[in-house]
Amino acid sequence: MVSQGKGFTAQLDNSLLLQRWRALAPREQFSLGSLGAFLLLVLLYLTLWQPTQERLAAARSAFETQRELNAYLHSQAPAARNVASTPQQAIDPERLQGMVTATAATQGLTIERLDNSGDGAVQLNLQPAPFAQLLRWFTVLQEQGVQIAEAGLDRAEDNKVAARLSLRVAQ
Repeated sequence: MVSQGKGFTAQLDNSLLLQRWRALAPREQFSLGSLGAFLLLVLLYLTLWQPTQERLAAARSAFETQRELNAYLHSQAPAARNVASTPQQAIDPERLQGMVTATAATQGLTIERLDNSGDGAVQLNLQPAPFAQLLRWFTVLQEQGVQIAEAGLDRAEDNKVAARLSLRVAQ
């Protein structure tokens, strides 16, 4: 261990860089040391402080977005409770398929596949359509007494959504 320590100091004393440092005037050594300290501070700022501040700003922005969403949900909760409590139209299960195809056509949606199941439910696949158009159709269905039992939505090209739905008469 001791021989390694002496070996390191001997190598350090023989290094070209240390010899050049010792050959500099004290004023030049101070200037070079100050420049090194400044560069070290800039490096610490760019690698530690600035990314931390950027992440903090992003976290604050996300928090504010979530806070606004929470406030909106709380303000809309009474309206949602009223919609849930209002009685919906009663529809005959045998008319479900016809009503679904008619409302889809009026909303500009194209049904790719439609299957009736034995329990009065209808399963269907829709061609890709804009999501807002699907939401309007879902609202129309709900107003007419149709319940969406299951929904599978997949993003398609051109900002459209393909839907697989299982619909049944609301109870």
